[in-house]
Amino acid sequence: MEEVAAVRQAALASVDDIEPDRLRERITARLDDASFAPGVLTLVTATAVRGRSVDGDEDIAAGVQLIYEGLTLTRRLAHDDPWTTGDRDAADLDILIADILVSRGFYLLARTDAAEAAVDVVRAFGRDQTELRSTGDTALDDALEVDICELAVVAGVTAADHELTPDLRALGADLAADGLPESVALVDGDVAAALAAETDSDPGTEAAADH
Repeated sequence: MEEVAAVRQAALASVDDIEPDRLRERITARLDDASFAPGVLTLVTATAVRGRSVDGDEDIAAGVQLIYEGLTLTRRLAHDDPWTTGDRDAADLDILIADILVSRGFYLLARTDAAEAAVDVVRAFGRDQTELRSTGDTALDDALEVDICELAVVAGVTAADHELTPDLRALGADLAADGLPESVALVDGDVAAALAAETDSDPGTEAAADH
C-alpha cells in the first residue's frame, strides 16, 4: 500500500547519514522487517482529518514509527537480557540502534505539536518497564502499543491543524485495543467516524476518495 511505502521511505531517509555502514545497514534491515502500522496510522489520521494528504505528513509519520521501533527494540533487550544470556556485542549494537531510532524520531517531531506527546510516551515506557521489573506485571508491556497509537493520532490530528479533542485522543487507545491496526481502510473509517461524531457531518467523504 502506498502509505506503508511513504512511511518506510521517510524513515529510511532519516537514518541515511548514519555511519559506519554496518550500523546503518543493521538499522535499515530492522526497518525493512518492521510493521509500519504506527506510521500508517499517523499518515491516515492526518489525511482523514484534513481531507487530503500533503507533503511533510510522511516525515511526521516516520517520527512516530522510529520512536516505536526504538522502544520495541529496547523492550526486547530488557526481556531477553542478552548481556548475560547471549551475544553481548550484538546487544551493545542493538541498544545503540534503539537510542538512534528514538532520537531520530524525536528530531522529526521536535517542531510539531506532537513533540510533548512523544516525550510522554518515552517517559511512560520507562516507568512501565521499571514497574514491570519490580512487580512482574507483564500487562504493562501492552501499554506501549496503546501509547504509540495515541501518539500517532495526536501527531496526525495536529499535523492537520485540527483541535485535539478528548474523543480523538482516545481513538488511539481504541484502535490499539486489539493490537496495532493494520488496515488503512479501517483506520480511515474510524477516524472519519470520530470526526463526524464531533461535527455531526458526513464522515470523511473527501478522505475516502483519497484511498
